[in-house]
Amino acid sequence: MELTVFGATGGIGQEIVRQALGAGHRVTAVVRDPARLTVTGARLEVFRADLTDPEPLRPAVAGRDAVLSGLGARSRGDAGVAARLTRTVLAAMEAEQTRRLLVVSAGPVGPGAEHDTLVDRAMQRLVSGILKDVYADLREMEDELAAGATDWTVVRPPRLQNKPLTGSYRTVVGGFPPRGRFIARADVAHAMLAMIDDPGTVKQGVGIAY
Repeated sequence: MELTVFGATGGIGQEIVRQALGAGHRVTAVVRDPARLTVTGARLEVFRADLTDPEPLRPAVAGRDAVLSGLGARSRGDAGVAARLTRTVLAAMEAEQTRRLLVVSAGPVGPGAEHDTLVDRAMQRLVSGILKDVYADLREMEDELAAGATDWTVVRPPRLQNKPLTGSYRTVVGGFPPRGRFIARADVAHAMLAMIDDPGTVKQGVGIAY
């Protein structure tokens, strides 16, 4: 497949690029600073852009089978970037009639898991209060996707870890796995790549966790 990855220098983005290349796909990695991209490969194209204007991004998304995004705030001070940058990506994709888009959001943005314990619910309320600006940004991003013309999928992980790929995660379309507290960035990337051709995830939020 021909894939484009936004946020390619982030933790999930680099994993998407690495795993996609390993699977034999051709990948365009859109980055602001190419020096921060540590992944290399013969099938990799590095596309430099700052995401302020959709017009220069059109060549990066034109004719692609799918676009995957790891864009998002890295701290509370970055709140607002997910919706703003995703809006630019959407405009470029819609101009080129590129339809498949998969993005990373966060577990607390979607519905909670059925049968969660009181401790799980209390922890979720606590984290949501601390990161309310970040989650508000992600909700706005999801609203932008829902109003757009792409065949989007939102992947909602809980707390992220820097651990090797396991492939043993759980996913719930339209919900969240019970007692799902952690997930490795590598497994989030793996799930996103697996969902590209899954029609059951189109225009859906998908919770993912161990």
